[in-house]
Amino acid sequence: MLCRGAIGAMILALSAASAPAQIVDYSKYPNLKGQWTRFVVRGLGGQASFDQTKPWGLGQEAPLTPEYRKIEEESIADQAAGGHGNNYEHVRCSAAGMPREMIAFRPLEFVVMPEVTYILVGDQDQPRRVFTDGRDWPKTIEPTFGGYSIGRWIDQDGSGRYSALEVETRVFKGPRVYDTTGLPLHRDNQSIFKERFHLDKADPNILHDEVTVFDHALTRPWTVDKRYVRDPDPLAEWPESICPEYNAQVFVGKNNYFLSADGLLMPSRKGQAAPDLRYFKDAPKP
Repeated sequence: MLCRGAIGAMILALSAASAPAQIVDYSKYPNLKGQWTRFVVRGLGGQASFDQTKPWGLGQEAPLTPEYRKIEEESIADQAAGGHGNNYEHVRCSAAGMPREMIAFRPLEFVVMPEVTYILVGDQDQPRRVFTDGRDWPKTIEPTFGGYSIGRWIDQDGSGRYSALEVETRVFKGPRVYDTTGLPLHRDNQSIFKERFHLDKADPNILHDEVTVFDHALTRPWTVDKRYVRDPDPLAEWPESICPEYNAQVFVGKNNYFLSADGLLMPSRKGQAAPDLRYFKDAPKP
């Protein structure tokens, strides 16, 4: 016969096993549900840029060092001649990484959990994971295009509700650029990004991402206020983006050629030489 102590212990164990999981009060967090698209400023050509209030490329007026200003100018000149400049890696379908992935060329989605906030990027990039569990920076971090992000929720007015998410992101690999013109980040990949996400006080369907870039290609930290607009349609369509599917660019080294509709290689610029065909037999004569 079991003694009362053993029976009591069994009851406590069973009670603990059947106890409901801890309930998370999501009302403490801002409502970030839905599909978020980039805020487009009229009159700027509609091109996706880091600072949405200014034209892309040189029009961004990035505080670049003379060395990296020259790199940007050379990239734009190469594109004017038919090349891709510093953007050639992205044209080959490499990940955009930070900060370009936050341009929201395709819609973003924010999934808020108690210990991590996921930012789902609607392009070929991996989702961002912003750890909000109070962790410190790990001693060893594998560099990625998107970097490693640690954040914390802020209750600014003591109301018991969070009003902002502050995030720091570091530890990158590259190459990475700000936009399609090849506006460059430093090759050392030592960038640090500090962000502050918060809903607009006047319109909860506008989300701000105040980003400050610390990068050795800059003469000073560069801060912009990126904005996203929430699609009010609860059944909004989520587009699929598979970069290689429609990519007709063919690269041999850094030289790009174009695949025609009939599957033949074409030059991408005037006077471009054919690629080295020493390992191939001569093409049959028509």
